[in-house]
Amino acid sequence: MEAFSKLGTLLMNALETRQPTVDLLQSFVDNWKSITNYYIVTTDDQRPVKQTDIPWHLRQMLDILVYEEKQQGAEETGVCLEYLLQHKLLETLCTLGKAQFPPGMVQQVLLFFWKLLSQMSRPLLHLVNVYRPVQKLIGLCGLPGSDTEKEEAQFLLVVCSCVKQEPSLLRSVLEPVDQTAAAARPRPSASPANHTSETSPQSSQSQCSAVQPESALLSALFQLTRSQRSSVCLKAFESLLLLACLQGELQSLQLQLAVLLAGRLQELHLLLPLECLEAGQLQSWPATPWSSQFSRCGADLSTEAPAQGHMTRFFSWFDFLDHLMTEAPEVFALQLAQCVHQAWLLDVVLSQLQDTCEQVLLLSTTVLCAVVRLVRSSCFLDQLIHFLLKTPPTAELLLERCNHISDQISLVSLSLLDELLQKPHEDVVQVLVLRHLDSRSYLDGHAHLDGHAHLDRHTESPYDSDGLEEDPFFSDSLLPTPPSSSSAPPLPLLGSADAVNSFLCLVPVQVRSAQLLQEGGYESYIHDAHSLVTQCQSLSASWEWPVTPPPLPASSTAEGEGEEGDREEFSEGPLLRVLLDRLGRVLEQPYELNLQLTAVLSRLSAFSHPLLHEYLLDPYIHLSPCCRSLFSVLVRLMADLVQRIQQVPNLTDKLVKARRHLLGLDQSTGTEHLTLLRGIIVLEEFCKELAAIAFVTLPLEQQ
Repeated sequence: MEAFSKLGTLLMNALETRQPTVDLLQSFVDNWKSITNYYIVTTDDQRPVKQTDIPWHLRQMLDILVYEEKQQGAEETGVCLEYLLQHKLLETLCTLGKAQFPPGMVQQVLLFFWKLLSQMSRPLLHLVNVYRPVQKLIGLCGLPGSDTEKEEAQFLLVVCSCVKQEPSLLRSVLEPVDQTAAAARPRPSASPANHTSETSPQSSQSQCSAVQPESALLSALFQLTRSQRSSVCLKAFESLLLLACLQGELQSLQLQLAVLLAGRLQELHLLLPLECLEAGQLQSWPATPWSSQFSRCGADLSTEAPAQGHMTRFFSWFDFLDHLMTEAPEVFALQLAQCVHQAWLLDVVLSQLQDTCEQVLLLSTTVLCAVVRLVRSSCFLDQLIHFLLKTPPTAELLLERCNHISDQISLVSLSLLDELLQKPHEDVVQVLVLRHLDSRSYLDGHAHLDGHAHLDRHTESPYDSDGLEEDPFFSDSLLPTPPSSSSAPPLPLLGSADAVNSFLCLVPVQVRSAQLLQEGGYESYIHDAHSLVTQCQSLSASWEWPVTPPPLPASSTAEGEGEEGDREEFSEGPLLRVLLDRLGRVLEQPYELNLQLTAVLSRLSAFSHPLLHEYLLDPYIHLSPCCRSLFSVLVRLMADLVQRIQQVPNLTDKLVKARRHLLGLDQSTGTEHLTLLRGIIVLEEFCKELAAIAFVTLPLEQQ
């Protein structure tokens, strides 16, 4: 009998499992009633929710919903899910969470919503009885003093993931529902604390403060990006990435997102303690991937200096924006770049560049230098170029600072120009140099009647000008030996051998010190010159530059003095003017400044544009009166050099000692004439570098 009894029990259990719907629904309802019954019978309103059975009942309800969906299939709606929707259980849970009764209830509600949206295979967010409570729950996220940041970040990330899969849901999710919670949430804005300038970026702040109720999701996410917990920040960043990559959904949201992102960059820049930062460290700041800050251990953060932490956060956020503009749709990337241009560059950086404090000038320019070096997005680069070269106050200020009384400011300004020239943007070279050379009015029109720049160069010295003839220190020993009359007829383009010999012969023999330490000649620069030219060619490959210089205007080649008044007067432009002026003072400038100056000139010479090669690398062009070229400035500089070295006893020994010190072979060096000696060494090496660039580039043009 006992055996038959056990068999009967097994059969009854089997029959019960064949009707899971009734049991699942009953179990689901029982768990829900157990939750609601707690509020009826409880008298202790201070008891934490974790000490009650509510979390367990919520987990049971979720497990039932997931199990039911697997049994029913994706096309059918289970009875438990229907009960959840028809009786608005999610609305009730959201209300209980907002009331925080029992204490900690909002955490359990967030967990339930997060698991429901992430574990259910069927999309639910389009249902009104789902997205309405989701809207209310979003309004409870990102509030000050919240101790549920982890659960909030998980919930918001799954909401953004659902929206990314179905962008049409965005409008429903963002519908404003809770004005009170929106008002309680802190508005993301830039606070100019620790800012040494007295500027107030009003335009950007007014935009950032105009946060509409529908942007509660954005406000909550931005609040979570400030969390001290790296896991919370990471999920908030990932959520913002998902929203930024939406294609054409709700333009008002994208505008608000762009304004908030740009405002955060503005805020972090204003928090940089300019009085505590070091320009050298800031200028060479390494690339800081936005995700790297979440993998740093607590020990690193605890020992990090405050200034270091500010720089890390600023450059991490900058990299995040740069990454967004690279990955996001073009419309949003452009919108974000324009917001950054207004809120950061115009409202903050421009005012710092106009500041009278040299420390502010130095560090703001250094920040720009690092930013230009690190930027990758074409949209971001466009706005930086527009700000630096096409915004009237900034362009003039930048080029004037290259000739600043402070050598540090001049050095970092030249470094910024060097970084700009390394960017794949045609406007840099065009705006700074080429537009001033297009007319070729630096050429003497009467010496180029046939339109070639090298007519009669074999019979007429390229240095025939009144200024040079009157220079008592200008001698034939400083001039390159012109080609013999039996050589081939002159070509429209200069040959590399002529240019190489011209630059190498510029340096007087008595000041050459490289061979005394068995250093190589210009051949040692050919490899570096080839790399530089290749880099510049890769940048300019798509810019459709001409192969030959444009023809001279008819007015510049017309004979007779009556036509001379119509000739366009040559203007070097502010960049070439300051570079050539600085080059003329190489013998009295700091060594580091001279290195940066010659680096900029070398990079300009390496670009494959015929006007740059003609003006910078051709020693034989006939210059118009009162005009100068790179070679003519070097000729005058060598004449000045010959005069200065007359006052230096034991010149050769001192040059060798200074060179050994620069190479790290000698730790001690004399202080007498040190600037002059280093200037001479820079000139010698610069002429060899120009000769190597001419050797690499000019034959390519002839082909």
